[in-house]
Amino acid sequence: MSNVKEKVAVIGAGSWGTALALVLADNGHEVRLWGHKQEQIDEINSKHTNEKYLPNLKLPETIVGISSLSAALEGMDIIILAVPTKAIREVLGKIREFQKFPLTIVHVSKGIEPDSLLRISEMIEQELPSSVLKDIVVLSGPSHAEEVSLRHPTTVTVSSENMDAANMVQDLFMNQHFRVYTNPDVIGVEIGGALKNIIALAAGISDGLGYGDNAKAALITRGLTEIARLGTKMGANPLTFLGLSGIGDLIVTCTSVHSRNWRAGNMLGKGKKLDEVLESMGMVVEGVRTTKAAYQLSEKYNVKMPITESLYGVLFNDNNPKEAVDQLMGRLKTNEMEDLTNGLVD
Repeated sequence: MSNVKEKVAVIGAGSWGTALALVLADNGHEVRLWGHKQEQIDEINSKHTNEKYLPNLKLPETIVGISSLSAALEGMDIIILAVPTKAIREVLGKIREFQKFPLTIVHVSKGIEPDSLLRISEMIEQELPSSVLKDIVVLSGPSHAEEVSLRHPTTVTVSSENMDAANMVQDLFMNQHFRVYTNPDVIGVEIGGALKNIIALAAGISDGLGYGDNAKAALITRGLTEIARLGTKMGANPLTFLGLSGIGDLIVTCTSVHSRNWRAGNMLGKGKKLDEVLESMGMVVEGVRTTKAAYQLSEKYNVKMPITESLYGVLFNDNNPKEAVDQLMGRLKTNEMEDLTNGLVD
């Protein structure tokens, strides 16, 4: 952990943004936590809580809530971008209007934009001119906000095309509870973090149908194959998917009740409709949008992704979840090793 104390703005006062603000505050940094709801910001400043997203947690007074985006960024060199994928362009558009100096942006969201098929770092590059954007760093890995906020041991990866920036962010966050590795493979880290939400939805559906551990283990394993196959076609290092932002994040998201995507899938497996599920969740389920994007990417890159294709049918074509699982089980026989290496090795 670095002894240098920084001023950091966390943009997004949801569960993950708040948990990361807590890590930064624990490390002695001055933290501004931005949210667009004044009532929530008032609660953070007066009660030092954020009950909707992280109940029963007391925040340190060094975390200051701010509802003005320009005020939150004033004098900042580093910002943590912790808003849902669908809100990123809107927030960056506002930053572009007033920001005068280059920023290092650490994005911690996990998704791909449907239709444009851009990763989040590509969206940031598209929205911000070089006069405003210094470096982009991705933070990803198996890290439920609920456990991070309790200071349970957590390990993540940071990635950037500029490894000096990645090392700086590693120092910014690292402490005895929150271990940070670096990885130069930005594409792999982003793809692993985004696509694991698809498999978590599928795992939740399987559990909701009552199919047990055998089915879930198969989904996780075959899901990793799909992620690696597509990611490698997009330019990622296949070894990244064996790391924290690959299999690590996949395991935790597919097996934990903290996972929004698993919970959403579980409700779908029990017979609820997608609109009903999303309304009852009250928080963004990134895997739904990402399933659409990944389905489009599989067509663009001509990559076989049967789990993604089946889930797409359940989410967007109102296919029956049980029938989708049965169709997956009834696919033509194949050789596992040939199937694993298809797309990974030319």
